[in-house]
Amino acid sequence: MIIEPLRPVAGALPGPLLAELTALYASNLTFQQLSGDFPDPRDIRPEQVAASLADELANPDTEVLLARSQGRLVGVAVTLAHHPDPADPDPWIGLLMVDARRHRSGYGRRLAGLVEDRFRAAGRDGIRLAVLENNPAALAFWTALGYDVIDHRRDHSLGRPCSVLHKALKATEAE
Repeated sequence: MIIEPLRPVAGALPGPLLAELTALYASNLTFQQLSGDFPDPRDIRPEQVAASLADELANPDTEVLLARSQGRLVGVAVTLAHHPDPADPDPWIGLLMVDARRHRSGYGRRLAGLVEDRFRAAGRDGIRLAVLENNPAALAFWTALGYDVIDHRRDHSLGRPCSVLHKALKATEAE
């Protein structure tokens, strides 16, 4: 699996890529129903995905990473180099989504590892993310990868209850 940053062309996503991304988002019906990110989780439109990603890419600290395996889009990760709270020292994973037809195939674990490697290589000591409280499957996934719940609070965008998780990226001296 390889990851590559999403780079719009002339400010827009190429049609074939947008179709791939829309299919990936739409394949995750359960998550879409839980998140409320789209008005109708059963009918996610390319223009909605494009608008969502444009909002992400408007932030210079945000990176959208596309994960491909054998040329096919299998996942997407949205990372944030700095949290809006200046007291928060860690980068964040804002979204990690794998095509639902490929769940339980190791793609999510590999994508998370590649994101961690990127931040580790950049000299970052830890990484955080938030999991919606109504998504126990996601919580189980992240805790299995070594993330620990460190807080409970509402997300910045929609005020949804979340668990905040953290993982150290460098070995401590005690290890």
